Amino acid sequence: MENILQSLAAGLLIGAIYGLMCVGLALIFGVMRVINFAQGDFMMLGMYAAYYAFALFGVQALFGSTIGPYVAALLAAPLLFAVGYGVHWALVSRVTGTRTAGLDGDGHYAQLILTLGTALILQNGAMIVFGSYPVSVQTPLSVSAWEVGPLWDDYVSVFVNKARGIAALVSVATILLLARLIASSRLGKALRASADNPEAATYMGIDVQRSHRVAFALGTAITAVAGALLATNYPFHPYVGLEYVIVMYAGVVMGGMGSILGAFWGGMTIGVVQQMSTLILPTQLQNTAIFVIFLLIVFLRPQGFFGRVVERT
Repeated sequence: MENILQSLAAGLLIGAIYGLMCVGLALIFGVMRVINFAQGDFMMLGMYAAYYAFALFGVQALFGSTIGPYVAALLAAPLLFAVGYGVHWALVSRVTGTRTAGLDGDGHYAQLILTLGTALILQNGAMIVFGSYPVSVQTPLSVSAWEVGPLWDDYVSVFVNKARGIAALVSVATILLLARLIASSRLGKALRASADNPEAATYMGIDVQRSHRVAFALGTAITAVAGALLATNYPFHPYVGLEYVIVMYAGVVMGGMGSILGAFWGGMTIGVVQQMSTLILPTQLQNTAIFVIFLLIVFLRPQGFFGRVVERT
């Protein structure tokens, strides 16, 4: 029982971070309908942004080794927002929106090639600039834990890693702020209108192209924060994005394409399955367990947890 509860707790904590990175990807797809294979590499840039902000640009000196990593993670957001905004303005906008009306497949083929090419450029550019050695954002919290319990006749206790616990709390707080932004702000209404009916939104005076650009930048920034939080627990390298982009898409599809809430729960499901699988499988087969559950969910509910079935005529 103790092993099951320990794995469940670890799965919920890492699942919250996975949920945050899935939300960033779901925001881009939900508003723009763009399949972005470079999302994992934007996350990698967020990891390096947090690493250098913490180690070289004074965050550790100002806030210490305990709070500093999480301040650095939040500082990665505006930097990657600017990167995402610039990438959309320079590249992605050429193969999305009204420009794709006359293209074969509504521009999706061009989008796939463009985002794959962007991913390769970011990976190899990062290898040249940062090197190939794995690094991480060091915090003393990663080697300490809170004890929950003892439970059940003083025999069962659950230990919650402090670094993962704080990272999970930051992830949930970020998602709540995003939900508030989309539900209540003028920007959120513009994003929802641009996603639901771009043509009608244009007639209502909404700059759909700007909404797409902001959505792309915001999704990039959110995933960068998730990567920076992950960097406090796991080492990373320039090709780490390839490992996590598959997790992101699995979570988004599980939750329902275009559903931000569904993407979060999809990421949570992946985290729980990944950690619970270690009870019966070796670590090398964690991804196998994830995709077995993924295929079962897709088979039983193809639209995902919160997706909608669309009738086509």
